[in-house]
Amino acid sequence: MDGRINRRLLMKSTVAAAIATPALTRTALAVAAPALPWPAAEAIVRNTRLPSFPDRNFAATAYGAKGDNKTDNTEAFRKAIAACAAAGGGHVIVPKGTYVTGAIHLRSNVDFHLEDGVLLKFSGDASKFPTVLTRYEGIECMNRSPMIYAHKQTNIALTGKGTLDAGATGGWNKGNDRAYLESLVAKGTPPEKRVVPGSGKNMRSTFIEPYDCDTVLIQGVTLKNPKFWQIHPTLCKNVTVDDVHTDPTTSANNTDACDPESCDHVVISNSDLGAHDDNVAIKSGRDEDGRRINVPCQNIVVVNCRMNGNWGAITCGSEQTGGIRNVYGYKLSCVNATKFALYVKSNTKRGGFSQNINLDSVSGTFARAFVYVTTTYNSQTGDQVPEFGPFSISNSSCTKASRVLDVSGLPQEHVKGLELRDSKFNGLDSTTNTVKNVDGLKFTNVTGNGKPMTK
Repeated sequence: MDGRINRRLLMKSTVAAAIATPALTRTALAVAAPALPWPAAEAIVRNTRLPSFPDRNFAATAYGAKGDNKTDNTEAFRKAIAACAAAGGGHVIVPKGTYVTGAIHLRSNVDFHLEDGVLLKFSGDASKFPTVLTRYEGIECMNRSPMIYAHKQTNIALTGKGTLDAGATGGWNKGNDRAYLESLVAKGTPPEKRVVPGSGKNMRSTFIEPYDCDTVLIQGVTLKNPKFWQIHPTLCKNVTVDDVHTDPTTSANNTDACDPESCDHVVISNSDLGAHDDNVAIKSGRDEDGRRINVPCQNIVVVNCRMNGNWGAITCGSEQTGGIRNVYGYKLSCVNATKFALYVKSNTKRGGFSQNINLDSVSGTFARAFVYVTTTYNSQTGDQVPEFGPFSISNSSCTKASRVLDVSGLPQEHVKGLELRDSKFNGLDSTTNTVKNVDGLKFTNVTGNGKPMTK
């Protein structure tokens, strides 16, 4: 893709064509592009740490891995990762082949690297996915492991040009019994006792989920046949998702492409984000459990991505009880049936905040409004008033949308700041915006269907 991050060294991997223990060399490539239009976003990119690894390689095949499309490689991958971690870190190399496996758990200082031509086929055997701490739709619980998982690890990576396929997990990776978790929260049950497997209830597991980790890189891989959210860093710091390809197919619902939740310093770049739901959905916990943890998701940069999901390109919520702030989306191209460029959603049960959300150079065809902000999502009510704004849109465009703005604050808590500038919106069904309880609405050099837009 053209136009990559400026003033940033993104790790790229090349693997020499050796046979026994391939020599992996890493070079830091400066990728040229115009600077981000916000100094604050440049600072986020600059300060988001990337992992680094010793120049030490561990061939997964040396630990029994076989890419024959039938051998269970769960234990072989575990041994290779353990050996790499025990040696002080390095690169676990998976050579070309088709590997059947259960959950893969990353460990500190390990880069799990998939060569071009690798296919990981995750198993239909639920026993290969042990019970781990996770969040299901913003509520902590003990559920079956995501396909790729890490807990409290530092300096980890999943890299290479391999493909990960969760299609075979469909027999066990199903269900959406969130009401069961909500009943446990209401009883005061602690997360370690909110055990889903064996409860008679079913809740899906995400695809890739580092949980409470620091310094994470996910780069180059392709995801296929997800059953739930595809990339879900949770309670992490310093996360980089670069050059990934997620699945836009409609065979499963709620397959958001990338959902950072309660994270700090996240860069999502140069990626083709397909989803059957939101492209990037920023989250921070749900209702009482979200208030218990009370960690915001903040300092997020999404740059140079193709968005191929059917809901929001950048979505804040609805699980945003811990709050969201300092979000920057730049050079985002939305294709097919994307409903909203910016979708912000909460209610007085969820509460939270979405503040300082900024889009620049976003373009595409939108099935509904370019910006949709709702404080009454799903008509749920309580006494937790969400706080929204400021929001800014600049240098953006569309060739089709129902309208530009559908933005509603609450009578008791207005949206505080909404600015649009230097943008051209065409193909609008209506040039009249829906704006309620918004303070500081401002248009500068904005047209709708070729005419100046002032309200």
